[in-house]
Amino acid sequence: MTQKETMQQILDKIIEYDKIIITRHVRPDGDAIGSSRGLAAMLRLSFPDKKIYVQTEDKSDYLAFLGPDDEMIPDSEYDGALLIVTDTATLDRISNSRVDLAKEVIKIDHHINIKPYGDVSWVEDWRSSCCEMIAFFYETFRDVLKLDKEAATYIYCGLVTDSGRFRYEATTGDTLRIGGMLLDFGIDIETLYAQLYLEDYAQLKFQAYVLDHMNMTKNGLVYLHVDKRMQRKFALTTEQASEAISYLKFIKGCIAQLAFIDMPDGSIRVRLRSRFMTINELAEKYGGGGHQCTCGATLHSKKDIAAMIADGDALVAKYKANNEGWL
Repeated sequence: MTQKETMQQILDKIIEYDKIIITRHVRPDGDAIGSSRGLAAMLRLSFPDKKIYVQTEDKSDYLAFLGPDDEMIPDSEYDGALLIVTDTATLDRISNSRVDLAKEVIKIDHHINIKPYGDVSWVEDWRSSCCEMIAFFYETFRDVLKLDKEAATYIYCGLVTDSGRFRYEATTGDTLRIGGMLLDFGIDIETLYAQLYLEDYAQLKFQAYVLDHMNMTKNGLVYLHVDKRMQRKFALTTEQASEAISYLKFIKGCIAQLAFIDMPDGSIRVRLRSRFMTINELAEKYGGGGHQCTCGATLHSKKDIAAMIADGDALVAKYKANNEGWL
């Protein structure tokens, strides 16, 4: 099935159903929230007689300025409903345990399609973000769909965060053209960027601590373990602790980064990033996945940290030995 045929099938399903429930992945980022909220806002404008719900079971403190999701609806509302999952690669990462109650499921995602799901699946893993796909969906069917400043703001938020402010490799001319289209709706980017990127004093102190305590392997893998003691020291939520990965990405010669974050349930969340080389194979070895250069995994023993660091260092060494042009 072609891209246009898949998109048409999704639009036909949206038109067919009177109840539409939208959800996203656990531990949501800007793209997850932007795509789910943006799609919901677009559909409410376009089909005011339909029931449109955003239903998730966790939230983001970092993106709380975008407002709360809808109140939880009873199980009975799932009966005969269409459920759309955005920005979520696998069923186990959906932030909604009632997926099976819906009549049909649609997947809209930009991650590598390792574990397909859904009655209809639209996956484009070359896209900068799921929000780029939602905006492209609007542009393709703008004779049927409507957008306004609120919906455009949600979508632009995910577009700009998942593309690293249009710096990551997946950014294309289409990404920038879509960004321009969204800005034409009058988005207040000064306020949006202030909410996204200004940091409070305590977070900056944590950043300084990270830079002072990060580690580097002999081949140029940078890593940090944000353990519970460090989290207590800076009164961090696990979401704030996870931001440590963003402080490790700008060291010349270091083309891969790992941040290990102790979670309340005893597991260890791993955030993996790289430049030039792909690193998702390392995440997949440890039960995770994601994009080629931006991915994650979960460990269940501190012994696995050392093993993952060693495997990551070997991956960097192999890449540097067989490639030129990295910094």
